[in-house]
Amino acid sequence: MQKVETFEYAIRKDVRNNPIVREIDEQRQRELWQSFTVGAALVLVLMSSAWQHFELLRHGYRLDQMQRERAAEQEINRHLRLEIETLQSPRRIEKLATGRLKMVAPSADDAVVLERVTEVAAPAKSLVATR
Repeated sequence: MQKVETFEYAIRKDVRNNPIVREIDEQRQRELWQSFTVGAALVLVLMSSAWQHFELLRHGYRLDQMQRERAAEQEINRHLRLEIETLQSPRRIEKLATGRLKMVAPSADDAVVLERVTEVAAPAKSLVATR
């Protein structure tokens, strides 16, 4: 013979599917917003401080770069002034004139003195064209 065990039971539960509504704790909400405000203020202060620091570094690097550029430009300026002085040298000009252009140095007899002409004032009653 077999022993058959059967469980029969009926559980009657009263199940209500009403949503649970939590009551908002005003004190906790106020503390949460205060904490958020303080945190946001600290983040803003830290961000502005970091921004100022990095701007200062950037300006320092830019200043250093500009000083290097200025030194290079001054060196170029010095070389150009030296070249101008060399090109304007009377000895060099005379050498080019006698060598390339086949000019000769004037003798004392070849010198001609030109007199400077002074302007004469126009008569009082005359029509004079001017430029």
